Amino acid sequence: MLRIHFVDNRQSPVWLADERFTLGSDASNDLVLRDAGIAPFHAELRLDNRLYHLTDLGAPGGTFVNEEKIGERYQIRSGDRVRLGSLELEIVDPAKVGAKVAMAPRWLLQVIKGENQGHKYHITGSMTFGRSVKCELCFSDAELSRRHAEFYLKGDSLEVKDLASANGLLVNRTKVTTAVLQPGDQVQLCSTTLLVIGPKVHAPEPVEEDATVFMRATDLPATVTTKPARTRPAAPNPLHAAASAPAGAVAHSVASPKSRWRTGLFIGALLAAVAAGLVAQGYI
Repeated sequence: MLRIHFVDNRQSPVWLADERFTLGSDASNDLVLRDAGIAPFHAELRLDNRLYHLTDLGAPGGTFVNEEKIGERYQIRSGDRVRLGSLELEIVDPAKVGAKVAMAPRWLLQVIKGENQGHKYHITGSMTFGRSVKCELCFSDAELSRRHAEFYLKGDSLEVKDLASANGLLVNRTKVTTAVLQPGDQVQLCSTTLLVIGPKVHAPEPVEEDATVFMRATDLPATVTTKPARTRPAAPNPLHAAASAPAGAVAHSVASPKSRWRTGLFIGALLAAVAAGLVAQGYI
């Protein structure tokens, strides 16, 4: 089953669920479109042998498929672009292109001032803007450089870059050399002003988990140095000292019997010498 996508993402896709599907500005149509240049009963799609055919119903502005004007029973395939007045639609078969492709962001540039005013350009990949016939977006403004600027997709975002043009480019009235565009931005290139149409894209800033954080010395917390408390040495316990004394010291403190005998002889000899001296002097 095919779906109709709005290239400017104004509303959700519409499924082609019926064998006959009409498009126009009249309220009785299956898909009511109020854009400029769309007739009350502009075109219809019919399912025949599992194939859809698009027929122009005599609309004054005509019906276009891939920028080719069609008449009756033009076979529609997935990927075709249908233009009715200033509105551009895309036919999508989700079973073939996949959900990711079907829901991919769409970016357009609509001329709101200058040459080809009202026309919309679908941006695919990289497209150059200028006077050269080799540019994808070729305009005849004499003030434009041959290759004036480049519009290109980067991920889901649309960016613009000045290609060293003589008169430069402005985004929202500010002169720039490069810019990431958002829906609603206005890009001015000399006498031509383009309106950016597309999805709102948010680009999160990358965060490095292992990044080193540098701090100034003034940002560091003050270091407080605590002096250790001075303690009074404990008085030795005699009992503990005796218990912990070496065995050799204890052995030397106890006199042996032999040493006591020698000490007694020395004292006896000393007393005998003193007594002899007293006798000799007549004290005894």
